[in-house]
Amino acid sequence: MVPERVLVSDPLSEQGIAVLKQAGLDVDVNTGLSEEELIAVIGQYDGLVVRSQTQVTAKVIAAGKKLKAVGRAGVGVDNVDLEAATEHGVIVLNAPSGNTISTAEHTMAMMLSLARNIPQAHLSMQEGRWDRKKYTGVELNAKVLGIIGLGRVGSQVASRAQAFGMQILAYDPYLAEERAEELGIKLATVEEILQNADFITVHTPLTAQTKDLIGSAEFAKMKAGVRIINCARGGIINYDALAEAVQSGKVAGAAIDVYQQEPPPEDLPLRGLPGVILTPHLGASTAEAQINVAIDVAKELVRALEGKAFKNAVNMTPLRPELLAQLEPYLDLSQRLGSMAAQLSTGGIASVEITYSGELAELEVAPLTTALLKGILSLPFGDEVNMVNAGYLAKKRGLKVKESRAAAPEDYTNLISVTAHSTRGSHQLAGSLFGRNDARIVQVDGYHVDVIPQGHLLAIDHHDRPGIIGQVGTLLGAEGINIATMQVGRREIGGEAVMVLSIDNQLTAQTLAKIGEIQDIRNVRSVNV
Repeated sequence: MVPERVLVSDPLSEQGIAVLKQAGLDVDVNTGLSEEELIAVIGQYDGLVVRSQTQVTAKVIAAGKKLKAVGRAGVGVDNVDLEAATEHGVIVLNAPSGNTISTAEHTMAMMLSLARNIPQAHLSMQEGRWDRKKYTGVELNAKVLGIIGLGRVGSQVASRAQAFGMQILAYDPYLAEERAEELGIKLATVEEILQNADFITVHTPLTAQTKDLIGSAEFAKMKAGVRIINCARGGIINYDALAEAVQSGKVAGAAIDVYQQEPPPEDLPLRGLPGVILTPHLGASTAEAQINVAIDVAKELVRALEGKAFKNAVNMTPLRPELLAQLEPYLDLSQRLGSMAAQLSTGGIASVEITYSGELAELEVAPLTTALLKGILSLPFGDEVNMVNAGYLAKKRGLKVKESRAAAPEDYTNLISVTAHSTRGSHQLAGSLFGRNDARIVQVDGYHVDVIPQGHLLAIDHHDRPGIIGQVGTLLGAEGINIATMQVGRREIGGEAVMVLSIDNQLTAQTLAKIGEIQDIRNVRSVNV
């Protein structure tokens, strides 16, 4: 079997490259490629690993006909076209925790440098001056630190600042008040932080909502003498407005590590301003961080290419490890349910109703819905659909999805039920697990069955009468088709029923037609899962 190929297009720690090679991947390191050069070679690769230099544009992704995953050795994925990646079903992975400590420590270094004027004092000494009085600073002790964004880095900054005796005001709409209290942090609005903080540091991603989060209007609300730190992303703070606030004296100092354009232009308004400290994006620039992010993203890329569960995809719903452990056995079942529903349906599926019952009803089931949609869409899209783009493709096709939850049925701890509505009617399936990994279909159109959703299946709607099963078996035997298992679901003797057979070979259209001609058989469908 030919190993999958991975291109590393930015400098990466050797430890990360070793992880890829140890997994049996064919790894090429080719850095400094232009967009045109990358487009020319990317079609050969299943995976791509970048840092911040390589621009993974829509053209690059479109040219990557085999591309399954892009790994960014770091947190930000500004250099990857996420929309294009999602549309083409390319997983975009990052390493969000590998440089957490380095960035938090750099933030503290910047804050201390601001408070004590260390870079300016160092420069004056280098130039032969002794300016003790000029560089009198302030203590961090008892000062109010406003943290906007209390995620991985923000929370680490908070714990370090508390060790300096600082009072923490934090804004994070996703943090529970109880958790903030446990951390000794007071949750506040952005407005409250602007009005009360002596130091303000931002730790959010750059999004449409956070771009220019702090501009002229926000600086006007701050205390005189406030100090600003940005080691997160350029663009969160408007640097033109910040320069004006520093020049007016409203802001006593600013420490900046990130810029919208890197390297920043020569006419950056913050250059040369007293009280402003600029560093060239050093937040993750420690030996430890570079090794950590390389290893983390390499491990994630390996899992993605091997078809295993992964946790750090930025264009998929993230899964906590404990949730992944609970849902993982049901992902395959959900996909098989979707595939069967699509194959049983005639006409295009317009809408899908999914009901999660039992313990599943208490969990975040979005990944299961995505897996089910992947199963449905595998009929029209084949290998083009995956867990990344299934939701996108469903929306693009106008497929309506309705989720609901219900109490556990008497016979099952958990049950997933799907009803697919097409232009020519509806079909319902329900599945469960017997044990942790023993998937079963337990309902077909409301009839109770016990079917293993694997291999070649034959679903037959018929009128329940003596001899009909025998006729089907005889016909299949004459065609050289062996029956592995058979299940019949019915509500009453002599009424309507469904027969589901597991067979060893896929049927031809001619054989299907012959079965359909048997008296009292209403419909026959071949299903492959």
